[in-house]
Amino acid sequence: MRILSVVGARPQFVKLAPIARAMPADTEHLIAHTGQHYDHNMSDAFFTDLGIPHPDFNLGVGSGKHGEQTGAMLAGLEKIIEDTAPDWVLVYGDTNSTLAAAVAAVKLHVPIAHLEAGLRSFNRRMPEEHNRVLTDHAADLLLAPTRVAMDHLAAEGLAERSVLVGDVMTDVLYQVRDQVAGSPLRLDAAVEPGGYYVATLHRPDNTDDPERLRAIVDGIAKVGKPVVLLAHPRLRALAERHGIELNTGSISVSEPVGYPQLVNAVVHSAGVITDSGGLQKEAFLLRVPCTTLRPETEWVETVDLGWNVLVNKDFSTLPATVERPRPAETDAAPYGTGRAAETAVRALLDRG
Repeated sequence: MRILSVVGARPQFVKLAPIARAMPADTEHLIAHTGQHYDHNMSDAFFTDLGIPHPDFNLGVGSGKHGEQTGAMLAGLEKIIEDTAPDWVLVYGDTNSTLAAAVAAVKLHVPIAHLEAGLRSFNRRMPEEHNRVLTDHAADLLLAPTRVAMDHLAAEGLAERSVLVGDVMTDVLYQVRDQVAGSPLRLDAAVEPGGYYVATLHRPDNTDDPERLRAIVDGIAKVGKPVVLLAHPRLRALAERHGIELNTGSISVSEPVGYPQLVNAVVHSAGVITDSGGLQKEAFLLRVPCTTLRPETEWVETVDLGWNVLVNKDFSTLPATVERPRPAETDAAPYGTGRAAETAVRALLDRG
């Protein structure tokens, strides 16, 4: 059997790692990298850090407007699918790379499997919401990470195509957590373990509106401990265009880091401030409090269990929210026990 995995952004590289390891030796597993994330620490370094095989194809698309970027990926992936004739195209998450691969495959009548299917924010402003919904309805096999995701798929009439496999990011998070256990803090910032927060900010709803971005930065800057902002190049460019200084108050701007370094930074931190879907879940799995700068979350379990608090409008409340007491400890495992990749690959091969 030949399986073509299509990835293009940091969370997808993380998900790809355990899937690649779980593929049996008699299965041909090809990897196409769209190049949606092109910064070294956001892309190439992840393949090295996570032990992922080098991509067989790299489109090098880079950033751009949604239509331009998705269209370039669609054209490139169509040729790759035609040339390789895979038995399955496996797509990951909710990026433009995911949607482009799904559209290319469905037009060529190649079966599609969607890993991390069924997540819903119910926020139609999010490009990711459109990507994941359209991909789910195009896919032939829906590999869901949680019971809540399975319920969403059933409500949309997709139950017969759905399989509960668990969350593959949990697999790799646990592996990397064990690898960095006991390692000293490795952040390029003047902070001490337990004496700082880790922050990331990238969603267009938070970065493209100058007033909103300024309010978020002002709120984070007033937090009582240092905040290490791991700033993607796009955030830096937008802040400069808007005339917003990121290095202000409590904020110390740093480059994005590889995945093991990110896990190390979160483990040693007092908490996380983010608008990332993946990072809020990773914080929960590491039992580090998280403050999410969004009106909703796909990972509702993190909120229900008290480890994640959403802040969307009044960012002047950020200092109090970020510095809140730790929640009650829990041994809940809504995202599985670290064997999701094996279950997902088995489900894929069983339908080959």
